Amino acid sequence: MVNTQDILEDELSSIKDAKIAQGGEKGDEKLDDIMLAMDVVDTLRHERVMVEKELAGEDRREALIERLRGIYQAQGIDVPDEVLMDGVMALEDQRFVYEPPTKGFGTSVARLYVNRRKWLPLFYTLGFVFIGAFGINYFGFDRPQMLENKRIEKLLDVSLPQSLKEAQTKALSTAGTEDIKARINDLYALGTTAIENKNVTDAKKHTSSLEALSQDLSQRYTLRVVSRPGEYSGVFRINEDGATAVRNYYLIVEGISPSGERLEVLINSEEDQKTRRTTVWGVRVPEAEFNKIAADKRDDQIIQNSVIGEKKRGFLDPEYSVQTSGGRILDW
Repeated sequence: MVNTQDILEDELSSIKDAKIAQGGEKGDEKLDDIMLAMDVVDTLRHERVMVEKELAGEDRREALIERLRGIYQAQGIDVPDEVLMDGVMALEDQRFVYEPPTKGFGTSVARLYVNRRKWLPLFYTLGFVFIGAFGINYFGFDRPQMLENKRIEKLLDVSLPQSLKEAQTKALSTAGTEDIKARINDLYALGTTAIENKNVTDAKKHTSSLEALSQDLSQRYTLRVVSRPGEYSGVFRINEDGATAVRNYYLIVEGISPSGERLEVLINSEEDQKTRRTTVWGVRVPEAEFNKIAADKRDDQIIQNSVIGEKKRGFLDPEYSVQTSGGRILDW
Protein backbone atom coordinates (compact mmCIF):
# COMPACT_ATOMS: atom_id res chain seq x y z
CA MET A 1 0.00 0.00 0.00
CA VAL A 2 1.30 3.49 -0.98
CA ASN A 3 1.78 5.89 1.91
CA THR A 4 0.28 9.20 0.71
CA GLN A 5 2.03 11.28 3.31
CA ASP A 6 5.43 9.90 2.31
CA ILE A 7 4.74 10.56 -1.41
CA LEU A 8 3.63 14.10 -0.74
CA GLU A 9 6.73 14.81 1.30
CA ASP A 10 8.96 13.28 -1.42
CA GLU A 11 7.31 15.34 -4.14
CA LEU A 12 7.58 18.56 -2.18
CA SER A 13 11.24 17.91 -1.63
CA SER A 14 11.75 17.22 -5.35
CA ILE A 15 9.95 20.42 -6.39
CA LYS A 16 11.96 22.51 -3.96
CA ASP A 17 15.23 20.96 -5.14
CA ALA A 18 14.28 21.61 -8.78
CA LYS A 19 13.58 25.28 -8.06
CA ILE A 20 16.91 25.73 -6.34
CA ALA A 21 18.73 23.98 -9.22
CA GLN A 22 17.12 26.39 -11.71
CA GLY A 23 18.59 29.38 -9.88
CA GLY A 24 15.67 30.28 -7.66
CA GLU A 25 16.45 31.24 -4.12
CA LYS A 26 14.93 29.26 -1.29
CA GLY A 27 13.88 32.39 0.49
CA ASP A 28 11.77 33.56 -2.53
CA GLU A 29 9.59 30.44 -2.64
CA LYS A 30 5.97 31.29 -1.95
CA LEU A 31 3.93 29.28 0.50
CA ASP A 32 1.00 29.34 -1.97
CA ASP A 33 3.08 27.57 -4.64
CA ILE A 34 4.10 24.89 -2.18
CA MET A 35 0.49 24.26 -1.18
CA LEU A 36 -0.59 24.16 -4.82
CA ALA A 37 2.16 21.69 -5.64
CA MET A 38 0.98 19.50 -2.79
CA ASP A 39 -2.56 19.62 -4.12
CA VAL A 40 -1.40 18.74 -7.63
CA VAL A 41 0.41 15.68 -6.33
CA ASP A 42 -2.65 14.65 -4.34
CA THR A 43 -4.89 15.14 -7.39
CA LEU A 44 -2.57 13.05 -9.50
CA ARG A 45 -2.77 10.30 -6.91
CA HIS A 46 -6.59 10.26 -6.89
CA GLU A 47 -6.76 10.49 -10.70
CA ARG A 48 -4.36 7.62 -11.24
CA VAL A 49 -6.51 5.81 -13.84
CA MET A 50 -6.92 9.00 -15.84
CA VAL A 51 -3.21 9.71 -15.62
CA GLU A 52 -2.26 6.28 -16.87
CA LYS A 53 -4.65 6.68 -19.79
CA GLU A 54 -3.31 10.13 -20.70
CA LEU A 55 0.29 9.12 -20.47
CA ALA A 56 -0.30 6.20 -22.77
CA GLY A 57 -0.87 8.51 -25.81
CA GLU A 58 1.18 11.19 -27.55
CA ASP A 59 1.44 14.74 -26.29
CA ARG A 60 0.72 13.27 -22.88
CA ARG A 61 2.26 16.10 -20.91
CA GLU A 62 0.22 18.81 -22.58
CA ALA A 63 -2.96 16.77 -22.41
CA LEU A 64 -2.41 15.96 -18.77
CA ILE A 65 -1.65 19.58 -17.87
CA GLU A 66 -4.76 20.69 -19.71
CA ARG A 67 -6.81 18.08 -17.89
CA LEU A 68 -5.44 19.16 -14.52
CA ARG A 69 -6.00 22.84 -15.35
CA GLY A 70 -9.65 22.08 -16.12
CA ILE A 71 -10.07 20.22 -12.83
CA TYR A 72 -8.73 23.16 -10.83
CA GLN A 73 -10.57 25.82 -12.84
CA ALA A 74 -13.78 23.93 -12.16
CA GLN A 75 -13.01 24.39 -8.49
CA GLY A 76 -12.20 28.07 -8.93
CA ILE A 77 -8.49 27.56 -8.32
CA ASP A 78 -5.86 29.17 -10.54
CA VAL A 79 -2.82 26.90 -10.64
CA PRO A 80 0.32 28.13 -12.45
CA ASP A 81 1.56 25.98 -15.34
CA GLU A 82 4.92 25.73 -13.61
CA VAL A 83 3.34 23.96 -10.62
CA LEU A 84 1.35 21.66 -12.90
CA MET A 85 4.49 20.81 -14.85
CA ASP A 86 6.40 20.02 -11.63
CA GLY A 87 3.70 17.52 -10.63
CA VAL A 88 3.66 15.86 -14.06
CA MET A 89 7.46 15.60 -14.11
CA ALA A 90 7.38 13.96 -10.71
CA LEU A 91 4.86 11.46 -12.01
CA GLU A 92 6.95 10.68 -15.10
CA ASP A 93 9.94 10.05 -12.87
CA GLN A 94 7.81 7.27 -11.31
CA ARG A 95 8.02 8.75 -7.91
CA PHE A 96 4.59 7.29 -7.22
CA VAL A 97 5.83 3.73 -7.77
CA TYR A 98 6.20 1.81 -4.54
CA GLU A 99 9.19 -0.48 -4.48
CA PRO A 100 8.98 -3.03 -1.71
CA PRO A 101 12.17 -3.56 0.28
CA THR A 102 14.33 -6.49 -0.70
CA LYS A 103 13.96 -9.62 1.38
CA GLY A 104 16.49 -10.04 4.16
CA PHE A 105 16.98 -10.26 7.88
CA GLY A 106 15.94 -6.67 8.45
CA THR A 107 12.66 -6.97 6.53
CA SER A 108 11.90 -10.28 8.25
CA VAL A 109 12.35 -8.67 11.64
CA ALA A 110 10.20 -5.71 10.56
CA ARG A 111 7.38 -8.03 9.41
CA LEU A 112 7.57 -9.93 12.69
CA TYR A 113 7.23 -6.67 14.57
CA VAL A 114 4.30 -5.50 12.43
CA ASN A 115 2.50 -8.83 12.88
CA ARG A 116 3.32 -9.10 16.59
CA ARG A 117 -0.33 -9.11 17.62
CA LYS A 118 -0.74 -12.39 15.76
CA TRP A 119 2.25 -14.31 17.07
CA LEU A 120 3.00 -12.61 20.40
CA PRO A 121 0.12 -14.30 22.33
CA LEU A 122 1.31 -17.67 21.04
CA PHE A 123 4.84 -16.78 22.06
CA TYR A 124 3.64 -15.87 25.55
CA THR A 125 1.67 -19.12 25.78
CA LEU A 126 4.59 -21.24 24.67
CA GLY A 127 6.87 -19.34 27.03
CA PHE A 128 4.50 -19.93 29.93
CA VAL A 129 4.26 -23.65 29.07
CA PHE A 130 8.03 -23.93 28.75
CA ILE A 131 8.69 -22.12 32.03
CA GLY A 132 6.00 -24.17 33.78
CA ALA A 133 7.43 -27.44 32.47
CA PHE A 134 10.93 -26.36 33.44
CA GLY A 135 9.76 -25.42 36.93
CA ILE A 136 7.90 -28.69 37.45
CA ASN A 137 10.85 -30.71 36.19
CA TYR A 138 13.37 -28.74 38.26
CA PHE A 139 11.50 -28.55 41.56
CA GLY A 140 9.75 -31.92 41.20
CA PHE A 141 12.63 -34.04 39.91
CA ASP A 142 15.99 -32.36 39.32
CA ARG A 143 16.30 -30.45 42.59
CA PRO A 144 15.18 -33.37 44.84
CA GLN A 145 17.63 -35.59 42.98
CA MET A 146 20.39 -33.03 43.42
CA LEU A 147 19.66 -32.80 47.14
CA GLU A 148 19.59 -36.59 47.43
CA ASN A 149 22.91 -36.84 45.57
CA LYS A 150 24.44 -34.28 47.92
CA ARG A 151 23.07 -36.17 50.93
CA ILE A 152 24.52 -39.45 49.68
CA GLU A 153 27.81 -37.76 48.87
CA LYS A 154 27.99 -36.37 52.40
CA LEU A 155 27.14 -39.79 53.82
CA LEU A 156 29.91 -41.48 51.86
CA ASP A 157 32.50 -38.75 52.39
CA VAL A 158 31.86 -37.76 56.00
CA SER A 159 29.08 -39.39 58.04
CA LEU A 160 29.56 -43.09 57.31
CA PRO A 161 33.40 -43.10 57.45
CA GLN A 162 33.25 -41.20 60.73
CA SER A 163 30.60 -43.48 62.26
CA LEU A 164 32.42 -46.60 61.06
CA LYS A 165 35.73 -45.46 62.53
CA GLU A 166 34.17 -44.46 65.85
CA ALA A 167 32.43 -47.83 66.15
CA GLN A 168 35.67 -49.68 65.38
CA THR A 169 37.67 -47.66 67.90
CA LYS A 170 35.09 -48.15 70.64
CA ALA A 171 34.73 -51.87 69.97
CA LEU A 172 38.48 -52.49 69.88
CA SER A 173 38.90 -50.66 73.17
CA THR A 174 36.39 -53.06 74.75
CA ALA A 175 37.16 -56.38 73.02
CA GLY A 176 38.41 -59.06 75.43
CA THR A 177 39.79 -61.61 72.94
CA GLU A 178 41.80 -61.61 69.73
CA ASP A 179 38.97 -63.41 67.94
CA ILE A 180 36.60 -60.58 68.78
CA LYS A 181 39.15 -58.00 67.61
CA ALA A 182 39.55 -59.85 64.31
CA ARG A 183 35.79 -59.85 63.88
CA ILE A 184 35.70 -56.07 64.53
CA ASN A 185 38.40 -55.42 61.95
CA ASP A 186 36.64 -57.62 59.40
CA LEU A 187 33.43 -55.60 59.78
CA TYR A 188 35.41 -52.36 59.48
CA ALA A 189 37.08 -53.58 56.27
CA LEU A 190 33.72 -54.57 54.78
CA GLY A 191 32.30 -51.14 55.62
CA THR A 192 35.31 -49.32 54.14
CA THR A 193 35.05 -51.33 50.91
CA ALA A 194 31.35 -50.52 50.63
CA ILE A 195 32.09 -46.80 51.06
CA GLU A 196 34.81 -46.91 48.40
CA ASN A 197 32.35 -48.62 46.04
CA LYS A 198 29.73 -45.96 46.90
CA ASN A 199 27.38 -48.69 48.11
CA VAL A 200 25.38 -46.82 50.74
CA THR A 201 23.20 -49.79 51.68
CA ASP A 202 26.10 -52.12 52.49
CA ALA A 203 28.05 -49.32 54.16
CA LYS A 204 25.13 -48.61 56.49
CA LYS A 205 24.64 -52.33 57.18
CA HIS A 206 28.25 -52.95 58.16
CA THR A 207 28.38 -49.75 60.21
CA SER A 208 25.22 -50.79 62.09
CA SER A 209 26.64 -54.26 62.68
CA LEU A 210 29.84 -52.81 64.08
CA GLU A 211 27.90 -50.40 66.32
CA ALA A 212 25.72 -53.28 67.56
CA LEU A 213 28.81 -55.39 68.24
CA SER A 214 30.35 -52.54 70.21
CA GLN A 215 27.13 -52.21 72.22
CA ASP A 216 27.05 -55.94 72.98
CA LEU A 217 30.68 -55.93 74.09
CA SER A 218 30.06 -53.09 76.52
CA GLN A 219 27.13 -54.85 78.22
CA ARG A 220 27.48 -56.37 81.69
CA TYR A 221 24.72 -58.48 83.21
CA THR A 222 23.90 -61.53 85.29
CA LEU A 223 21.82 -64.27 83.71
CA ARG A 224 18.80 -64.89 85.90
CA VAL A 225 15.97 -67.43 85.56
CA VAL A 226 12.60 -65.70 85.34
CA SER A 227 10.55 -66.19 88.49
CA ARG A 228 7.42 -64.11 88.33
CA PRO A 229 3.74 -65.04 88.66
CA GLY A 230 2.13 -65.81 85.32
CA GLU A 231 5.46 -66.34 83.49
CA TYR A 232 7.27 -69.54 82.59
CA SER A 233 10.58 -70.35 84.23
CA GLY A 234 11.23 -73.24 81.86
CA VAL A 235 9.79 -74.99 78.81
CA PHE A 236 10.56 -78.08 76.77
CA ARG A 237 10.26 -78.88 73.09
CA ILE A 238 9.48 -82.27 71.58
CA ASN A 239 11.31 -82.67 68.28
CA GLU A 240 10.32 -85.65 66.19
CA ASP A 241 12.99 -87.01 63.87
CA GLY A 242 11.42 -89.93 62.08
CA ALA A 243 10.34 -92.50 64.63
CA THR A 244 12.39 -90.88 67.41
CA ALA A 245 11.00 -88.08 69.62
CA VAL A 246 13.55 -85.88 71.38
CA ARG A 247 12.86 -83.47 74.20
CA ASN A 248 14.89 -80.27 74.49
CA TYR A 249 14.75 -78.40 77.79
CA TYR A 250 15.10 -74.64 78.17
CA LEU A 251 15.34 -72.31 81.14
CA ILE A 252 13.67 -68.90 80.53
CA VAL A 253 16.18 -66.23 81.51
CA GLU A 254 16.80 -62.47 81.45
CA GLY A 255 19.85 -60.23 81.64
CA ILE A 256 20.02 -57.98 84.72
CA SER A 257 22.45 -55.05 84.69
CA PRO A 258 24.53 -54.06 87.77
CA SER A 259 21.96 -51.33 88.41
CA GLY A 260 19.11 -53.89 88.42
CA GLU A 261 17.65 -53.07 85.00
CA ARG A 262 16.56 -55.66 82.48
CA LEU A 263 18.69 -55.32 79.35
CA GLU A 264 17.88 -55.99 75.72
CA VAL A 265 20.26 -58.62 74.44
CA LEU A 266 20.88 -59.70 70.87
CA ILE A 267 19.76 -63.34 70.66
CA ASN A 268 19.93 -65.82 67.80
CA SER A 269 17.40 -68.66 67.88
CA GLU A 270 18.79 -72.15 67.25
CA GLU A 271 15.38 -73.27 65.98
CA ASP A 272 14.88 -70.90 63.04
CA GLN A 273 18.10 -68.80 63.03
CA LYS A 274 16.14 -65.58 63.59
CA THR A 275 17.96 -62.82 65.44
CA ARG A 276 16.49 -59.97 67.48
CA ARG A 277 17.00 -58.01 70.66
CA THR A 278 14.90 -59.12 73.57
CA THR A 279 14.79 -58.93 77.36
CA VAL A 280 13.70 -62.59 77.82
CA TRP A 281 14.91 -65.74 76.05
CA GLY A 282 15.40 -69.47 76.58
CA VAL A 283 18.71 -71.26 77.25
CA ARG A 284 18.95 -75.00 76.53
CA VAL A 285 20.07 -77.12 79.49
CA PRO A 286 20.19 -80.83 80.27
CA GLU A 287 17.08 -82.41 81.75
CA ALA A 288 18.78 -82.66 85.17
CA GLU A 289 19.40 -78.91 85.36
CA PHE A 290 15.84 -78.28 84.20
CA ASN A 291 14.42 -80.53 86.91
CA LYS A 292 16.64 -78.93 89.56
CA ILE A 293 15.21 -75.47 88.83
CA ALA A 294 11.68 -76.93 88.67
CA ALA A 295 12.07 -78.50 92.11
CA ASP A 296 13.48 -75.23 93.51
CA LYS A 297 10.39 -73.39 92.33
CA ARG A 298 7.85 -76.07 93.21
CA ASP A 299 8.07 -75.81 96.98
CA ASP A 300 7.32 -72.05 97.41
CA GLN A 301 7.02 -70.73 93.81
CA ILE A 302 10.32 -68.91 94.31
CA ILE A 303 13.61 -69.94 92.73
CA GLN A 304 16.30 -69.50 95.31
CA ASN A 305 19.24 -70.16 92.98
CA SER A 306 18.03 -68.21 90.00
CA VAL A 307 21.41 -66.91 88.68
CA ILE A 308 22.91 -69.32 86.16
CA GLY A 309 25.65 -67.16 84.57
CA GLU A 310 27.34 -63.81 84.06
CA LYS A 311 28.19 -61.85 80.98
CA LYS A 312 31.35 -59.73 81.38
CA ARG A 313 32.33 -56.54 79.59
CA GLY A 314 34.39 -57.17 76.45
CA PHE A 315 32.84 -60.58 75.76
CA LEU A 316 29.84 -61.66 73.73
CA ASP A 317 28.68 -64.79 75.58
CA PRO A 318 28.01 -65.28 79.29
CA GLU A 319 29.94 -67.64 81.50
CA TYR A 320 27.40 -70.21 82.74
CA SER A 321 27.33 -71.71 86.20
CA VAL A 322 25.17 -74.60 84.97
CA GLN A 323 25.61 -77.18 82.26
CA THR A 324 24.34 -75.91 78.91
CA SER A 325 24.86 -76.43 75.19
CA GLY A 326 24.56 -72.67 74.67
CA GLY A 327 21.54 -73.06 72.39
CA ARG A 328 18.88 -70.34 72.69
CA ILE A 329 15.31 -69.74 71.59
CA LEU A 330 13.19 -66.59 71.20
CA ASP A 331 9.64 -68.01 71.23
CA TRP A 332 7.82 -70.66 73.25
